[in-house]
Amino acid sequence: MPNNRLQENLSKRFRKLLSGDPQGIPPWLPIVAEGDEPGLFLPEDAPWIVHADFATLVGGIRALLMQALHPGSLAGVAQHSRYEQDPLGRLSGTIRWLTVTTFGSHTAIQNEAGRVNRMHDRVSGEYETADGERSSYRAADPHLLLWVHIAFMESFLRAHQNYSKREIPGGADAYVRLWARSVEPLGLKQAPKSETELFQTLDAFKSELVVNQKTRSVISWIKRAPLPPLAKPVYALLFQSALATLPVEYRAMIGLKGLPLWFTRPVTTSLLRFMRFAIGPESPIEDAARARLIRAGVWQPGLH
Repeated sequence: MPNNRLQENLSKRFRKLLSGDPQGIPPWLPIVAEGDEPGLFLPEDAPWIVHADFATLVGGIRALLMQALHPGSLAGVAQHSRYEQDPLGRLSGTIRWLTVTTFGSHTAIQNEAGRVNRMHDRVSGEYETADGERSSYRAADPHLLLWVHIAFMESFLRAHQNYSKREIPGGADAYVRLWARSVEPLGLKQAPKSETELFQTLDAFKSELVVNQKTRSVISWIKRAPLPPLAKPVYALLFQSALATLPVEYRAMIGLKGLPLWFTRPVTTSLLRFMRFAIGPESPIEDAARARLIRAGVWQPGLH
């Protein structure tokens, strides 16, 4: 069923906010659409289901909060990112990688990984560790890539489990195992393949995490991101929803009082479902990806 006129107008505004395109047409749409080869995932796979859901709006905020706790990834953002001057531009870059890797062809994924790797090659410097020592870093360092990967992965997983009504095919293990493929083109060959391994990897990073003045500054910025006035009340709830799903020890480190999960879960779930209804059932990215998979002969509607 196509969008009605109101839904299409709201959908265009939403896509404009996330992509930065004045016409509301994400520049990565033709990248996902082109070609006649498969990608990493099919529409019934766990990463496709999770990343197509509006719960990713919460997961993205949560991932930023988690990443800020590691001084290495924080230094990369603070020293090389334009997040303060162009927050939506940085957001669109992250969304582009996530979207192309989830829904694009193998060729598109390799090209996108090449773009990200070239950016990572320029990001290096020093940071102060949790022990107060100076340490050098490179964005392409597999250890830092691993932290960024598990922060994103765990955040999208927990956001979906708490704020989406849609079941994950194969459960958490399937999502973790399949999404591990996404970072192989970035040079990360050793990523968790199950939820248990994900927990173990998170535990291994605990001694490296720290909250200092730089951390608090970035988290304060994330909490009060400079968005259009109409988007701010919604964002405030999404921020609280992200905070509510963080592990207790992370919330204690951050030191922010937030709304309890028993409150955010029903309220945010209802809000995201309403947003999905208001924007309409059409999904140009998914439609383009499905059409490419049909051309590739690897998927047919109703047969999977």
